[in-house]
Amino acid sequence: MRWRVEDIDFSGIDVQRATASEDLMLLLCAASFVESGSDLYSHTLVDFFDGDEELCAWLRNDWEAEELQHGRSLKAYVGVVWPDFDWNASFDGFFHEYSKTCSREQLEKTRARELVARCVIETGTSSLYSAIGQCSKEPVLVKLASCIHADEVHHYKVFYQYFKKYNQTERLGRYDVLRTLLRRSLEIRNEDEEIAMRHVMAARYPERAGDSEISARQIGRVSEMVMRNLPVDMSVKMMIKPLGLPAGVQRGVLSAASWAARPLSRFLFSR
Repeated sequence: MRWRVEDIDFSGIDVQRATASEDLMLLLCAASFVESGSDLYSHTLVDFFDGDEELCAWLRNDWEAEELQHGRSLKAYVGVVWPDFDWNASFDGFFHEYSKTCSREQLEKTRARELVARCVIETGTSSLYSAIGQCSKEPVLVKLASCIHADEVHHYKVFYQYFKKYNQTERLGRYDVLRTLLRRSLEIRNEDEEIAMRHVMAARYPERAGDSEISARQIGRVSEMVMRNLPVDMSVKMMIKPLGLPAGVQRGVLSAASWAARPLSRFLFSR
């Protein structure tokens, strides 16, 4: 591992700064739930890639361990800032619902396509933690977000290398890759984070439970905060890399896609 939870000085958290943004804390708590349930997803992926001992070993020993460490570190941060929040009980409710979304049937039909999808997911998570670092004025969170962001970028690189390996056999054309990129990009919009956010808000504001209109407004504010701080150029560059475009073409596409991604991000991160 490039860092450990023990490297983060949670006793140094500036609680006043951390509590200044309720929306950011909601997002961090939701992220801690998703990361803490990642072992379930890693088991699904290991089953999907059965027979590729190298990739399966990395998924079990590196990817899963680092994702769970993200969950532990975010949980620890939330515990300091929101000491009265019943994280365990809220997570149990989240996990019961979330576990139903991690079936093998939800993966892509081929290994190369699934690795493209993994690149999309890692682009999204690395962009999210970059945005969190930009949103926050609290030094411990800025450091933690930077550590997690670096892990997610590394995960992207590993999945991308395995995509290239499998695509030597599957020979997906750019059109097939693009379809997978677009489909999975649109699916990012809700699922995991929305399930987590609903359970966080139900525990944080029990008096509002069942009020979908208030919940939608709160989620909208969180999404708007993320959108304002997204590293659009970096995200687009990572997203189009599996297309394998020639350098000159890639520069043109990157410029056009970065321009188009700004209004698109408003769609993806709004409710």
